[in-house]
Amino acid sequence: MMRSLQHVMAGLALVTCLASFAAAQTFDSGSTGVDGAFAPTANVTLALPPSGVFNFTTITIPLGVTVTFTRNATNTPVTMLAQGNVVIGGTIDVSGAHGGLGKSQRFPATLVDHNAGAGGPGGFDGGRGGNGLLSFAGGSGLGPGGGTAGGGLGDPGGGSFATAGGHEEAPATYGSAALLPLIGGSGGAGGASFPNATGGGGGGGGGAIVVATSGRLTFTGRIVANGGNGGSLPENFPPGVGAGGSGGAVRLVATDLVGSGGRIEAGGGLPAGTSFASAGQGGLGWIRLEAFRNVASITLTGISSSAQPTSVRFPEEPTLRIASIAGVTVPAVPVASYLKPDVVLPYATTSPVAVVVQAANIPPGTPVTVSVKGRTGGPTPAVTATLAGTQAASVAEVNVMLQKKESSVILATASFTITAASGGPVFVDGEVVEHVHVAAAVGGRSQVTYVTRSGRALVVAR
Repeated sequence: MMRSLQHVMAGLALVTCLASFAAAQTFDSGSTGVDGAFAPTANVTLALPPSGVFNFTTITIPLGVTVTFTRNATNTPVTMLAQGNVVIGGTIDVSGAHGGLGKSQRFPATLVDHNAGAGGPGGFDGGRGGNGLLSFAGGSGLGPGGGTAGGGLGDPGGGSFATAGGHEEAPATYGSAALLPLIGGSGGAGGASFPNATGGGGGGGGGAIVVATSGRLTFTGRIVANGGNGGSLPENFPPGVGAGGSGGAVRLVATDLVGSGGRIEAGGGLPAGTSFASAGQGGLGWIRLEAFRNVASITLTGISSSAQPTSVRFPEEPTLRIASIAGVTVPAVPVASYLKPDVVLPYATTSPVAVVVQAANIPPGTPVTVSVKGRTGGPTPAVTATLAGTQAASVAEVNVMLQKKESSVILATASFTITAASGGPVFVDGEVVEHVHVAAAVGGRSQVTYVTRSGRALVVAR
């Protein structure tokens, strides 16, 4: 049986780490230096490249300068690599956005209302507020720890990550203190509504960032990966407010970590207040400090840990995606909405239909199981096929039954044992990973579960 990860660190701490330093100990960030020196003199928003990785020579962010990021199409975390020294005196912000305002009956709801807070880069969006024209219940937050929306006028829950969000039925925590692989926080649920009104949107989950340098990292500034607050209400009326998103993830890796007065924040977002329904606060995120010599004094808000430097990137992660259904290509960036399905088939389409699944970094010959569940009713029987191709790229095709006249969710899953041929050994917090389970749904990113020998389960999503 899988056992949940244990969390033992304090949520708020002032950390001063002292360790002996051997001159021979060095760390290679892996930066190619192709992006040159990064030294902004004014606030700047960087567009994340498709990989999410910046390869700088040096990084200097002075006091008074704030660096933010625009999410890329696949919403990867931020990876800032440097060959030389890094100085952070200003602010790096990858926080989730706050949920949007609800609407009262004086300002009627519309079908296009979408007030969920966006997650930071690598984090997950909050749930939209309930819409009295469609459903009174708010939407659940996205991500492995997405906040649970209360049924009807129930209480919306905060997003979970390193700690559980506020709710009677809080989602399970996820992630690893090592932050390998790197993943962001989950969104809070949206508030409920009354007829012709809209509940407040859920806050987005905090994003994820790693800053790694082959040299010294001087930190006196601020890195912020807080969850977004739940959406409030424009006036005192019954619909509920949105819940807070969880904090995100921050990892610093350097040969030498110095500086005092710095702050790293991965706190959960707050509900906007109280109303007819009471919303939950987001859970705390993860913070990781790695250096051979760490004499930095940093105030931390989150579940924190420290260690000597390890690899910046996780070994090649397995991915699984549904590529086409009945010959219709699934969008590269699907939206996963019942109101706007990713694939629309002609009414004359007859079942069974062919579903093509593509995989990467999964051993060929691995069985893939595809199941279908309609918007109403139970699932149809699952169908299994085996992947054919190479470790780098393989394909499986199955024929499944679809229910007519309604939207359906298609889920593909694969599980395999890690061997030397499939990229092993892989370690998580010093434990050997034995099994990997990969799941993908139309409209969603791959979700990967690494299971160690002792039975610990690390859930991540791409």
